[in-house]
Amino acid sequence: MAHYKRVLGEKVYLSPISLENVDTFMEWLNDPEVIWFTTFHSEIMSLIKEKEAVENLAKSGTNFSIVTRDDDNGVGKSGVFRNKVIGNCGFFRISEINRTADVCIIIGEKDYWGKGYGSDALRLLIKFGFENRNFNSINLRVFSFNERAIACYEKVGFKRQGTCREAVIRGNRKYDLIYMDILASEYFEKKGDIQ
Repeated sequence: MAHYKRVLGEKVYLSPISLENVDTFMEWLNDPEVIWFTTFHSEIMSLIKEKEAVENLAKSGTNFSIVTRDDDNGVGKSGVFRNKVIGNCGFFRISEINRTADVCIIIGEKDYWGKGYGSDALRLLIKFGFENRNFNSINLRVFSFNERAIACYEKVGFKRQGTCREAVIRGNRKYDLIYMDILASEYFEKKGDIQ
């Protein structure tokens, strides 16, 4: 599968999401450890349903595959890289009038968890959102038990805005839903400092 570098980072680049990766996405969505941190936790995703979802994401033009640069030995004549897809990210609930969007990100390949790939991808995504899409505010929601994700979000500049108490139930345990955001003014002010 060929991937195209749309936004290039240190560890990853963002490539337009493709239906050709649907089997990989299905593996992630059927891995209980991966989906524990998502809203898909209680769903069984069929191949037909996932293909439909990926087609819609591809049509939106605001969703990407996260592709590693680990094996990046240069670009072929067509400008195509052939590295590993490790996740997806993108924007949804976009308001063109208010210039806002919610962001989502998943690193489906567990070998890449906790190694900076997610924060690199998120930095690229918010850069694209503020510099290419002209958003004023980018928002997200995260489960309180997902401490690794919260640390990643704070690392790239997101701030906690509020909490919806006991909004998430896993088994017999209740967790809070945390709302976070980053403003364009904050991004441009600290653009060189976000590491």
